[in-house]
Amino acid sequence: MRGDSATCRICAGRVDPWCDFGRQPVSQAFRSPGETADEYFYRLTIGVCAVCTMVQHVERVPPAMMFHADYPFRSGSSAAMARHFEQTAEQLVADERLTRRDALAVEIGCNDGTMLAAFRRAGVRHLGIDPSRAAADIARDAGSPVRVEFFSEATASAVRTTEGPADVVFSANTISHIADVCDVFRGVATLLAPNGVFVFEDRYIGDIVRQTSFDQIYDEHCFLFGVRSVAELAARCGLELVDAVPIPVHGGSIRYTVARPGTRTASPQVARLAEDEREQGLHDPERLRAFEQRVTATRDELVGLLTKLRAQGARVVGYGATAKSATVTNFCGIGTDLVEFVSDSTPEKQGLLTPGMHLPVRPPSAFCDPYPDYALLFAWNHAEEILAKERAFSEQGGRWILYVPKVHIV
Repeated sequence: MRGDSATCRICAGRVDPWCDFGRQPVSQAFRSPGETADEYFYRLTIGVCAVCTMVQHVERVPPAMMFHADYPFRSGSSAAMARHFEQTAEQLVADERLTRRDALAVEIGCNDGTMLAAFRRAGVRHLGIDPSRAAADIARDAGSPVRVEFFSEATASAVRTTEGPADVVFSANTISHIADVCDVFRGVATLLAPNGVFVFEDRYIGDIVRQTSFDQIYDEHCFLFGVRSVAELAARCGLELVDAVPIPVHGGSIRYTVARPGTRTASPQVARLAEDEREQGLHDPERLRAFEQRVTATRDELVGLLTKLRAQGARVVGYGATAKSATVTNFCGIGTDLVEFVSDSTPEKQGLLTPGMHLPVRPPSAFCDPYPDYALLFAWNHAEEILAKERAFSEQGGRWILYVPKVHIV
């Protein structure tokens, strides 16, 4: 059941549902053992707007339930992502000449300050904005200024008054999390210097559909951005999409560059990618429903494999208590009968239970004492880094189970 059409949060057009993942919990709401009775659930259904083409959730989870003082994710937990942010900062510093004394870079959703640290090392005046006090404290302790709040038009006005206009506003894997995204874009328009740019990275709907990476769809990702929908969003808020660069981060993302109309020459790639989306049917709910059929097939194959392995007496554990693993475990019904526990390096998650299916989260020491027979890799988007780190697991005969782009064992 997909439910009735809804109203688009961008343009108030009709949103046609095309994929339903059923009852889902808040993806980062890890629970203490014995404290699961009042767990919040919602219906995870996504649809596409018939007018502006934005792919979005039909039901909205209250932002304060997802992003709060104790939000457990930390940007710096991945060495590969830390390198990515370092390189991105270096590129922005060079391209936008941020070494000028009056230059300002602002990051929306700065988390623990991994990106801000790169600006700081380059000598760039910078400011982070994030609603998680625990994460912001890490950035502050390292020497970066952070405002603990949600970014909005009002926030942007206050920052411009105290700090001046921003030459660069940057954000990574955050803008799609914000239901009132029009307010964010209006805030960017308020904050940007006349020739400033808004550069943000987010997972790409084209890659999600192509790879059947259905776990990229969870509560935090209110929107699944495409080039055409971002161009429509920017235009409705007085801005212009001037570049769109595919990057491999998180299994396939795009780095968007937005500026004031007429201040930058738009890259031909914007039009090319928008046309590719039209040809792929990324705006057509009927063509998109084939994705749901592939997701169902993946679920059945994964559960079948785990059931067979456990029946044979094999030990299976999960690796990476990621936000997206909530979609997999709850949609597939993966409990402790199929996966013993999930190993994760984030201290804030250890000793707790995963949302919905309540798999125990244990530290990395539990993963190797003793090693299991199989590890279900929820953090598949960091597979290269993880497989290199856990070489000893493979060398002693351990096998990895992955489910993107299809169920397979390595």
